[in-house]
Amino acid sequence: LILPELKEIRFEQAELKTALTLTNKRLDDVNTHLADQSRRIDETNKRIDEINKRIDETNKRIDETNKRLDAVQAEFSRRLDAVRAELVSRIDEINKRLDAIHDDVILRIDKTNDRLNQLYLVVVRRDDHEELKTRIERLEHDLAALKQRLAA
Repeated sequence: LILPELKEIRFEQAELKTALTLTNKRLDDVNTHLADQSRRIDETNKRIDEINKRIDETNKRIDETNKRLDAVQAEFSRRLDAVRAELVSRIDEINKRLDAIHDDVILRIDKTNDRLNQLYLVVVRRDDHEELKTRIERLEHDLAALKQRLAA
């Protein structure tokens, strides 16, 4: 009675051992696979860390570049303001000189106009002089004629 059951128990035990061996092999394969995955994850994490370091370094360089750009922009603005102030000063100076030249030209034009007016008066007097000369000659002729009549 016990013997056949023992045989069955041994058979089941052998099956269990076989199943356990297969399960252990599968567990070893899974463990190997997990170890490989873990190693690959560690390598990926290292690469990510290196990339993060490079990103941090790049960010530092960008910050330095931005600081330099801000400094250049400030210097450019300062110089631009100085140039603008100098140009405004020069424009004011040129405007003053133009105003002086304008006033001088107006004065010269007024003087020229006065001289032209005087010249016109002289020309008119000459024309009047010729006319007066003719009138005087006629009057002298008429006076001589009157003297002759009176003498006669």
